[in-house]
Amino acid sequence: MGKTLVAYFSASGVTARKAQEIAEATGADLYEIEPVERYTAADLDWTNKQSRSSQEMEDDACRPAIANTCAGMDAYDTVFVGFPIWWYVEPRIIDTFLETYDFSGKTVIPFATSGSSGIGGAEKRMESVCPAATWKPGKLLNGIDAGAWAAARE
Repeated sequence: MGKTLVAYFSASGVTARKAQEIAEATGADLYEIEPVERYTAADLDWTNKQSRSSQEMEDDACRPAIANTCAGMDAYDTVFVGFPIWWYVEPRIIDTFLETYDFSGKTVIPFATSGSSGIGGAEKRMESVCPAATWKPGKLLNGIDAGAWAAARE
């Protein structure tokens, strides 16, 4: 078995906790996908059509800049990619991440957190953004032991 990475974006800390559980259970490295400009509470106000997150999600081509690079990405064979569900899919910064690196020959396993939406729309969209990867079914991890789920996926 090759090296495993848990890459995640977390606006409020919920997805970060699940990512840490997965990394601990699998012995994976952890990488936070951090935006150049951090999101404020006002940015995340989904009820405001003028909020930053609302504007980003309205624009399918939007690719928010990532503040840091993932050193040694070529060394990873399996990459868990975590995020909160926004507007039924992954936040656009996840698309930035998927388009930044070459995922050819890598297995990608998405995981998400959400107050009400499933992960199916995100899985389909992510596969279309990054067709070079080998995709495994993901999971919405609300109320689930993320570590046990991830260990069974490797």
